Amino acid sequence: MPNSIKDTVKLRDGNQMPVEGFGTYKLADQDSMDAAIKSAYEAGYRLFDTAQFYNNEELLGNSIKKLQINRNEIFITTKIPEPKQGYQSTLDAIDESLKKLQTDYIDLLLVHWPVRSHFFETWRAFEDAKKAGKVKSIGVSNYHQTHLDLLKTKATEMPVVNQIEVHPYLSQKSMLKANEDEGIVTQAWSPMGRGATLNDDTIQEIAKAHGKSSAQIILRWHLQNGVTIIPKSSTPQRVAENADLYDFELSDHEMKLIDDLNQDFRTGDDPEVVYEIEHQYPRHK
Repeated sequence: MPNSIKDTVKLRDGNQMPVEGFGTYKLADQDSMDAAIKSAYEAGYRLFDTAQFYNNEELLGNSIKKLQINRNEIFITTKIPEPKQGYQSTLDAIDESLKKLQTDYIDLLLVHWPVRSHFFETWRAFEDAKKAGKVKSIGVSNYHQTHLDLLKTKATEMPVVNQIEVHPYLSQKSMLKANEDEGIVTQAWSPMGRGATLNDDTIQEIAKAHGKSSAQIILRWHLQNGVTIIPKSSTPQRVAENADLYDFELSDHEMKLIDDLNQDFRTGDDPEVVYEIEHQYPRHK
């Protein structure tokens, strides 16, 4: 088990990735980004997760530069969206991300969602970008086991990370196992189910017993399940609180109580649908 926010997990390609990172989704202006990155860095976060879809790579790059953060000290993740997939357009998109982030390499590049028509050529571009040194590690996001199985038929190397929606109401046990069997690290986006799980009675009782917040209990549950996490918050107090997970442990009984809350409840899109229609879709949240 990790003992601090600066602990890392060894990816299958030999690179090290922090077990906990900071998500930047919905940080949409420079002042908000500057304040959030400053709070996160001071609280010990060293992984910063963005995506072209978030339209804030440039803001993150600016913040890192302004705060004079040593590039070698941090781990940057970004993602290639559906409209940019395809071999050459993916390579062009990677160059675009490098320019906006003001860096000459990306630590982890993810395919944001699987899409049917460019499935293999996008991954070939990822493999080539890695060979060219523009990307250190390559992975995927929102891939079901069927997508991993399909990718395996043609990939030269498999993803080292699969970033998926995981939280107590969507525990994804079979997907965690599929990732583990393939040597892929699971990273949870929306680790608290967009806040849907914070008021759960069971989680609140466990939180009370430990003198912790519901958020801290949920994040600790992820870590003890072997899942890496990228919680997001723009509130300095919560940013620090989400990093304070390493001085307590949930019992096997408490872990099972949270595991049993699963309802297969998605707050985001179904990857199988996105794969077929080739774009994210509006749905009732």
